Amino acid sequence: MKLNEIRDNPGARLKSKRLGRGIGSGKGKTSGKGVKGQKAREGVSLNGFEGGQLPIYRRLPKRGFNNVNRKEYAPLNLGALDAAFEAGKLDAAQPITEAALRDAGLVRLGKVDGVRLLAKGTITRAINIEVSGASAAAVAAVEQAGGSVKTLVAKAQADAA
Repeated sequence: MKLNEIRDNPGARLKSKRLGRGIGSGKGKTSGKGVKGQKAREGVSLNGFEGGQLPIYRRLPKRGFNNVNRKEYAPLNLGALDAAFEAGKLDAAQPITEAALRDAGLVRLGKVDGVRLLAKGTITRAINIEVSGASAAAVAAVEQAGGSVKTLVAKAQADAA
């Protein structure tokens, strides 16, 4: 096979519609654009334009509230934590911090403000973990297994008070 023998697969390229080639073609004269007006011209962009009337996206009320100070947390489930212990990514004897979780590849700390421990799955060993936040069910599950959870957010709020 040579470069001059390479061809597209059959049907890979559609033939362009030939416009303005006489009335017998079905797309002659106005080329399917109707008669005159702005939309029959070239370079028209009318998305959302309503002829000078106030557009609907400006007439309708905006709802909701976006808190610019909102904190985003990376979720960490107990099942994923237990699987990391089984795989040898983490050592249960050592205190587990957010940096250790990042190094083990369990969470991606970049645009988030910390890690939140959630109760999906089960934990089978006693661990001491330090995270930004934790659900009540997750704290209960870790304490039932004989471990402890230290939350950094609660500590920061206590320091502020």
